[in-house]
Amino acid sequence: MQTLGYAVHNKEDTFHPYEFKRREVGDDDILIKILYAGICHSDIHTAKSEWGPTIYPLVPGHEIVGRVEKVGSHVTKFKVGDNAGVGCFVDSCGSCSECKNNEEMFCEEGSVGTYNSREKDKKTPTYGGYSTQIVIRQHYAIKVSDKFKSLEGVAPLFCAGITTYSPLMAYKDKVVGKRVGVVGLGGLGHMAVKIAVAMGAEVTVFSRSDKKKEDAFKMGAKHFVISENEEEMKKVKGVHSLLINTVSSDHSIPSYLATLGTHGVMVYVGLAPDALKLPLFPLIIGNKSIAGSNIGGIKETQEMLDFCAEKGIVSDIELITADKIDEAYVRTVKSDVRYRFVIDTSSFEKK
Repeated sequence: MQTLGYAVHNKEDTFHPYEFKRREVGDDDILIKILYAGICHSDIHTAKSEWGPTIYPLVPGHEIVGRVEKVGSHVTKFKVGDNAGVGCFVDSCGSCSECKNNEEMFCEEGSVGTYNSREKDKKTPTYGGYSTQIVIRQHYAIKVSDKFKSLEGVAPLFCAGITTYSPLMAYKDKVVGKRVGVVGLGGLGHMAVKIAVAMGAEVTVFSRSDKKKEDAFKMGAKHFVISENEEEMKKVKGVHSLLINTVSSDHSIPSYLATLGTHGVMVYVGLAPDALKLPLFPLIIGNKSIAGSNIGGIKETQEMLDFCAEKGIVSDIELITADKIDEAYVRTVKSDVRYRFVIDTSSFEKK
């Protein structure tokens, strides 16, 4: 099926309309008309080929929400007219131990990324959500509840939402009724705050300045600490059970470990470009741990979305048209967005 998207053709390129073909709807497929697509920092890294080789032309986007327009003959999960979403991957083998354990993103044969990847035939490139439609097997699409009042703020949940929900669930015993710290208040951080608060945590936000202090409190945080202020950091020494670290730049690990109590855990969901120094004494003294967390499988992503629908959680977004994608990339790198850009795909047009 002929599909219109927005693509870059090399790492120096700007976004332009790009026509490409989606496969026809198979027996187990659904066709989703894409309404909104979030801009994730991963899109930028990939467009600029900063995370290894990029398959160009590149149509990014793995925060996708839209409406089902067609279903295959074997589809039972969706019907025409349903709202549906797509996250960071669109296929996997479905039979390995990881897939059977509902962690398809760790598929032993390799999961198929929503963009910058190859279909199971190892030849056809995948194109993401900066486009008008997508065809996907029913298992890998997520049902979007009618409880959401609008869909714009739902799109980022398919990456930023699940990226923060997954570690909060993995360490739920350190969340409910406990003190949780969120390092960095950006696209990931603001979702971590909202979800942790909804789970019953008392949340502290760590930020380099007080510019987002008011926002943090509106999201439900109880405490706000300027991380570069030694006196403020001392006041929260040893009080947290869990830290969700969303920072993607160089920072001091010991200063954050000091805010964890005994058996506390700091989970990284942000990717710093360079290796961070990890001193062992702050870990060993207090039996503290550092962990990493990826996204979540289809089952957990559905649970996350249902949780957010029930709690009224969506991303804080700035809705843009297609001609503003390049500008949005520049502003995202400068942290000049509160807190996620979302593209209105109705603005796509051929030029």
